[in-house]
Amino acid sequence: GYEPDQPILFSHQMHAGELAIDCLYCHVGAERSRHAGIPSEQICMNCHKFVAAPLADVRAEDAAAAKAGRPARPVLSPEIAKLYRALGLGSDGKPLPGAIPEPVRWAKVHNLADFVFFDHRSHVGAGFACATCHGPVDAMARVRQFSDLSMGWCVNCHRASNLSGLPDGRPAAASTDCSTCHY
Repeated sequence: GYEPDQPILFSHQMHAGELAIDCLYCHVGAERSRHAGIPSEQICMNCHKFVAAPLADVRAEDAAAAKAGRPARPVLSPEIAKLYRALGLGSDGKPLPGAIPEPVRWAKVHNLADFVFFDHRSHVGAGFACATCHGPVDAMARVRQFSDLSMGWCVNCHRASNLSGLPDGRPAAASTDCSTCHY
């Protein structure tokens, strides 16, 4: 249930749920690296250079502008403004002179002990959905730790996989040898 505050209110419920953005689009490391990784701000900007505020806010500004007989002003949500500031961009999405980009300091949610080895590649490659360990992230406005990620939880999953096979029906060979996960 660990659910740390984050520097930007990012809703997985909206992005992964409502918009159906695949986990691997943002967490590109999960297929090719031990760590899934935190998305770079540039991945966020693939969309947020075009989408700067919720549609309801943009429509409200359009209506207010029409009523006042003026051009609509660009709308930038406070949370997306934090992303822009981290990248050294102004509210217009253009670089601010003298601004120094600073990475967003996200709080890690899923922590394992230092003596535990875990590799996302083998689990993603075996066909396991991210929700197997991370839970229904697509329904979480704020990500929280879903599974306890204890040794018993992992070993039970390995044993169950060896009995039932991988999600795609192939037989599993998930190790229960201590040295596989412990240094």
